[in-house]
Amino acid sequence: MTPRSFTLDELCTLTHLPRRTVRYYVQMGLVERPEGETRAARYSERHLTQLLRIKQLSGDGVSLERIREVLAGGDAPLAPRPRQAGQVEVRSHVHVAPGIELVISATEAGLTPEQVRTLIRDLMRAADKALGQDPQP
Repeated sequence: MTPRSFTLDELCTLTHLPRRTVRYYVQMGLVERPEGETRAARYSERHLTQLLRIKQLSGDGVSLERIREVLAGGDAPLAPRPRQAGQVEVRSHVHVAPGIELVISATEAGLTPEQVRTLIRDLMRAADKALGQDPQP
């Protein structure tokens, strides 16, 4: 399977970050350089993962310099800020079986879209097996 790639506009839509911010993160070395230049530049799922991780850490109040250290393999950052009234969080709710639901915050868990799909697929198989049902393909 060919890895998915994105234009800058697609990447900005997926991350809810302005083009200028993405370019700044690339310039700072927080995000790897894209394949190609200018309008022909393409970004991979790795770029998407890097940007979502930076966004999550930044939202938790971690400085860009500290984010650089964390992305380079440094110790985990400070504990996230407590939730605030009016704060918006995106979570996926997956119905597994009657009475069983999985709630995932991919950015908080640091999961890529492919890891989320794999997690859901494996969980569905495990639930079918535990419940004595025919496994899903």
